[in-house]
Amino acid sequence: MTTTQTRSGTLPDTGLKRQIGFIGLMWASAGSIIGSGWLYGAQKGLAAAGPAVIWSWVIGAVAILILALVHAELGGMYPIAGGTARFPHLAFGGIAGGAFGWFSWLQAVTVAPIEVMAMLGYWQSLARTEHWGFGAHFQNPTTEILTPSGIVAAVIIMAVFTGINFFSIRALANTNSAATWWKIGVPVLAIFVLAIVNFHGSNFGAGESFAPTGLKGVLSALPTAGIVFALLGFEQADQLAGESSNPKRDIPRAVIGSVLIGLVIYLALQVVFIASIPGDHLLGTWAKTAAQYASGPFALLATAVGVGWLAVVLYVDAVISPGGTGLIYFTATSRVSYGLSKNGYFPKLFESTTRRGVPWFGLVIAWIFGCICFLPFPSWQSLVSLITSASVLMYAGAPLAFGAFRKRIPQADRPFRLLGGAILSPIAFIVANWIILWTGWITDYKLGICILIGLAIIVVTRVLKLNPTPVHFNWRSAQWLFPYLIGLGLIVFLSDWNQDLNGTIAGPDWLPFGWDMAVTAAFSLIIYYWAVNTAIDGQGILQIADETAAHAEQETAELGAPIAG
Repeated sequence: MTTTQTRSGTLPDTGLKRQIGFIGLMWASAGSIIGSGWLYGAQKGLAAAGPAVIWSWVIGAVAILILALVHAELGGMYPIAGGTARFPHLAFGGIAGGAFGWFSWLQAVTVAPIEVMAMLGYWQSLARTEHWGFGAHFQNPTTEILTPSGIVAAVIIMAVFTGINFFSIRALANTNSAATWWKIGVPVLAIFVLAIVNFHGSNFGAGESFAPTGLKGVLSALPTAGIVFALLGFEQADQLAGESSNPKRDIPRAVIGSVLIGLVIYLALQVVFIASIPGDHLLGTWAKTAAQYASGPFALLATAVGVGWLAVVLYVDAVISPGGTGLIYFTATSRVSYGLSKNGYFPKLFESTTRRGVPWFGLVIAWIFGCICFLPFPSWQSLVSLITSASVLMYAGAPLAFGAFRKRIPQADRPFRLLGGAILSPIAFIVANWIILWTGWITDYKLGICILIGLAIIVVTRVLKLNPTPVHFNWRSAQWLFPYLIGLGLIVFLSDWNQDLNGTIAGPDWLPFGWDMAVTAAFSLIIYYWAVNTAIDGQGILQIADETAAHAEQETAELGAPIAG
């Protein structure tokens, strides 16, 4: 490991072998994109936007693709695990590093609860179909909110996730490849079977209009129906950039290819879901039609069209896919908190590991926080909105780091250089903030509370000296951060994206639809160029990169190789 390697703009060689080709990179991202989101996305999307939800999937894929391409250049420059959360740390120092690290932890810790909700929803559907007593009342059939018995079951499943992670982290990594084949194979099977058995194109013109809620409904479906959530996962190819045999050629192709694969599969699922609904199930509104399938959309649909064996497969998948994803993200969450502690943001206790190298305290806190999520976010749809906002907020740091790197270290080695990056990068930041806007105030204010909790943890850690690791906060280079978070929250509050699922108004509604997006775009550009022009200088970035490389090597040595979700 030499200083000249770091000064060239790339992290020192950590011994990674460049053996992964294009197919391997694309498979890693595609396997992460096709996750448990497909179990509910089509049904929630139909309820939110009618058949026009098809356009929601296209818009969502374009938005994710723009963010993904920005990540592709960064992933090639700095091929480190958790790069999405670490890029802002390299560009803006300790304050931004701590903030976006916390956003990364929030995103990871909320995935397991939503997977548990998916499992319980399909279990309740099966219990009612088979007239079982156990599990038939885990959710309120009207609101889809967890009942007390549902919360107890959810907490127990989360405890099982925690226990397995205590003993079997490496076993999880070994089963990930087989799980990926299953995760992709089952939805593809459902597409073909439903299309053959009961496909009626006339369903798209039945009932209400094609777009009963207009453009606003199409856009709101992106975060609230789980469309953006379903399409996340592209960054796995970026994270493997250090092991790519030809990153300049293969990373952009893998990123684009995986997003397109996800789009094709999810679009096909949406189309067959709408077209396969039996005629006597088409009610007066699309929301009422979709509500019939709320507890287990595709399994209930398979039962309704007489394909019972497919319903059985889907019920099994509703345990395997969400369960596997939940297990993996529990591991990821403990790793993120471990890294935050190594950087001095979290108490030293988060670095405590078992003899097997398992960060046990991070796992326990992940279980506790995950269980708390069942209280303010007791339904799948409400929690998926939080995950979307937290994820996109985490991703929003990448375009800012991209602009800073282009300005401060233009000479750095870039295995993949994004064509038109100077234009696409600010657009990516605008798109990320639009998605947060579309999530709405009802969810975003709760995300704001979570952000304050993270700030309190960092402050208490430093004030009470719970972690002796020195932290360079770099106030000047992160002067834009708090105006950004407060300003974006204020825009959402003043916009007309301030209604809950029941239509309750929660704000003054001073920014009508259209104007709110224009204001968000203008505000995003101000923050973008403010951040880029106050970023750490080139020498400072390279010095932090060297320190980050040392942390990454130490974490890998102590915990083992990272696990892709």
